[in-house]
Amino acid sequence: MFRLNLKIALRNLWKNKGYTLINVFGLSIGMASCILIFLFVRYQLSFDEGIKNENRIYRFVTNWKYNSFDDYSAGVPIPLFKVAKEEIVGIEKSAAIIRRGGTLHVKDEKGKDRIKSRETIFYAEPDFFEIFDINWFFGKPVSALGEPNTVALSETMAQKYFGSSKNAMDKRITLGTKTALRVVGIFKDRPQNSTFPLKVVVSYQTFPSRNDDCWDCVNSSTECYVMLKDGLRAGDLQASLAQFNKKYYTDHNIAGNQNNQLEALRDIHFSERYDNFSDSSITKTEIFGLIVIALFLLLTACINFVNLSTAQAINRAKEVGIRKVMGSERRHLVVQFLSETLIITLIAMLMACVWAELAIPQMENLFDGRISFSLFQHPIIFVFMVLLVLFVGFLAGFYPAIVMSGFNPALAIKNKVKLNGSGLSLRKILVIVQFSISIVLIISTIVVFEQMKYVKQKSLGFNAKEVAMVDIPNDSLSRTKFENFKERVLKIPGVKMLSYCQDPPLSQNINSTDFSYNGIKNKDFEVRTSRVDEDYFKLFDLKIIAGKIFAKSDTANGYVVNESFLKKMYIDDPQDALGKMITADGNTLPIVGVVKDFNDRSLKESISGLAISAGKKNYWSAAIKMDGKPLMSTTKQVETLWNNLFPDHVYSVSFVNEKINDYYESEKIMGALFKVFAGVIIFISFIGLFGLMSFVATQRTKEMAIRKVLGASTFQLVGMLNNSFLLMVLMANLVAWPVAYLFVKSWLSTFAYRMELSIWPFVWAMSITMIVTLLTISIRSYRAAVANTIEALKYE
Repeated sequence: MFRLNLKIALRNLWKNKGYTLINVFGLSIGMASCILIFLFVRYQLSFDEGIKNENRIYRFVTNWKYNSFDDYSAGVPIPLFKVAKEEIVGIEKSAAIIRRGGTLHVKDEKGKDRIKSRETIFYAEPDFFEIFDINWFFGKPVSALGEPNTVALSETMAQKYFGSSKNAMDKRITLGTKTALRVVGIFKDRPQNSTFPLKVVVSYQTFPSRNDDCWDCVNSSTECYVMLKDGLRAGDLQASLAQFNKKYYTDHNIAGNQNNQLEALRDIHFSERYDNFSDSSITKTEIFGLIVIALFLLLTACINFVNLSTAQAINRAKEVGIRKVMGSERRHLVVQFLSETLIITLIAMLMACVWAELAIPQMENLFDGRISFSLFQHPIIFVFMVLLVLFVGFLAGFYPAIVMSGFNPALAIKNKVKLNGSGLSLRKILVIVQFSISIVLIISTIVVFEQMKYVKQKSLGFNAKEVAMVDIPNDSLSRTKFENFKERVLKIPGVKMLSYCQDPPLSQNINSTDFSYNGIKNKDFEVRTSRVDEDYFKLFDLKIIAGKIFAKSDTANGYVVNESFLKKMYIDDPQDALGKMITADGNTLPIVGVVKDFNDRSLKESISGLAISAGKKNYWSAAIKMDGKPLMSTTKQVETLWNNLFPDHVYSVSFVNEKINDYYESEKIMGALFKVFAGVIIFISFIGLFGLMSFVATQRTKEMAIRKVLGASTFQLVGMLNNSFLLMVLMANLVAWPVAYLFVKSWLSTFAYRMELSIWPFVWAMSITMIVTLLTISIRSYRAAVANTIEALKYE
């Protein structure tokens, strides 16, 4: 029976090659898109999976609640490391881990640098490796990193510096200019989907600020991980944690109702409030959105298949009638038609794998090579493909199988089978659903790209054109060279200005603190502080609207605040703020000037209240304004000069505008995905529309022939067939618009500064769908209208 069904199925598929090709092509494109989405979603969901005792691992995070805003950080105060395990009941192990940057030197026998590189350095307590059960090839973490001036390397870093893991043991590495480190361990490379991209781990005993006792000093790169005792969860520690928060924050009147909470390891990658060491995260809402798009793709492809299959149903009516007369039961026919669908689906899956393999490099390019995908990466991918074939085969084939197997044999043999009105109504509903999905994605894609265009074009309140940020070392020896470096850089052709600072005007590196204004403690918000020299304002074209900038100085002698600071302090006239005292970061200084507001963070966030001052000991960047024309030669000369003056350090440069664009990387990726998948769904939808048009044309062939005999023109016949389809597309727009509006409105609300949502994206979506629909159905309806009337009526 199976061989017979297979033979009949293959014959029918070959007989209707055109429809088979369209079905296979439509399904394969939809399934390939689903495979790509599955690869991406699975990668995101796999972060930190497979870690032993993962359900018992948490990290401390810090929260603040001021009168006018809440704030969050993945970091914790340094003194927490010493007391958390002893004072919070239920913690089995705890470990500090701190991320910093540093220059590593590997010297030859003569003491000269053999390798010099700038790396991300982690300071960690030995228990960190115990908590995460990280494999060591050489050394033991418990004893190795328990001593100062010791370092453990990943396998890759050991090979980079010393040729092999074994050779690296007991070798010497110099951190910065003075700190000599002994290699005491080599650990396994961390996987790509890990929150901890560890390469160089220095013992916590080497960390210079390990004895800091400030409870309201929090840096987001200072984290603490704990493993709870077996059987406990975070909720079991709430009472003990509340007592801990009261003791160290409430009783000491720490500002902002500061407190610590626990966050589960598997929630870190999906956290919307807290960052992580991998600098990579995705919200569960975004994952859910991609899964919904995948379901839409499958649904659209299956609707397309149903429409094309039912369009052919009349052509196979005689076959069904004869098989029923010969004794076939309905269930046999259902199996037969489902078998044909399964064969098409299997062929489509093979093609989908080819499409997906071809698309994977483009997908990796979208993420700038930070993520690698493979169809053969994990067995679960094959399980997904099998389930996808079964699901699509059943979803696409069940309805056509039920319809065709239900034909009356007497009517079927006489070719008098007609599908009733309810069947046609269902197909109309399916087309409306298809086009509603397409329209929602078209509108969403237009809005995403318009918002990104708005982000690029909006004035940020400063001029970052052709400004390079060059990292500079800030040790005491390097600071003595600042003036020399500045003087010599300004002599390079193409350099206009240079300013020492912490960051460019727009930066996510935030230093904020509580403060007092004229001796009164502020409880409404924290002020963001920034250290810059006197040339900073002119270099970035920042406008002073009251007072003046602070005088040239190596240390802070006055604050320049922004308009948002005044608004938050309810000061209407900027002149009223001049001379008032601000106490912050241990300094009490007067306000000497007010700068016009500029966007200091991405356009997703509101402008901070800023207090800008001088401070040579806190400069770690040099902003260099250049001419546009000799840009490459200018930067090369700056690099040469930098390397001559700071030979013990590694040169690093970035351009401000490029950095600003990086803040919207996830939005650009989502926009690109929307564009691609919207195109796929539209393509599949119009194939489905062509199928339904074929069905209608087949059903109304004799009607059109009679109308033609009675004098109807080709144009009238085409219009008669087209009207119902254009009405369906119009109805799809009416259904899609409210859904699309809610979606894009919600997405735009994530930006503090956003475009005005107008009617035009909706009009464009309707115009696109109406025009393409008209072109698609006109081709098929014209063929039906000009068909030979004699052929249609010769048996009447």
